[in-house]
Amino acid sequence: MADRQGAHPPDEIPWEKREFLGWRDPKAAARAYLVLPYQGETVGLSLRAAPRPKGRVLLSNMCGLCTTTHPLSDIALFSGRRAGKPGREGNTLGIYACANLACSQYIRGELKSDVPQPFESLTLEERVFRLEEKLHRFVERVLESR
Repeated sequence: MADRQGAHPPDEIPWEKREFLGWRDPKAAARAYLVLPYQGETVGLSLRAAPRPKGRVLLSNMCGLCTTTHPLSDIALFSGRRAGKPGREGNTLGIYACANLACSQYIRGELKSDVPQPFESLTLEERVFRLEEKLHRFVERVLESR
């Protein structure tokens, strides 16, 4: 991900193997971006990554999108400012996700976590569906202006 510059996505995106494009800003580590097809449009969210907690007893945690288990240092709490009045009032929604936002690559086995994974009998299509459902639910809640 180091070849990406700030808020600019890479030039070529293999959309047939990506449910979303996510990246961290190399110039501002707390900044992250998600771009995805959502309800017939392309939607982009600007997110903030919370600082890593210190002194935690947990050694691993699970991504809330792709359900990959990672060492605690490879999971981040990302928050997005809500749309409309709630967002103007400072309300955000968060999700624990792969710190590198490479969920699509983990579900396809293109990347491997350093933590052994529990056995899962779902097909790739079922894992893709689950990832899209969780991602769309998060986006829906962020974009909801009530």
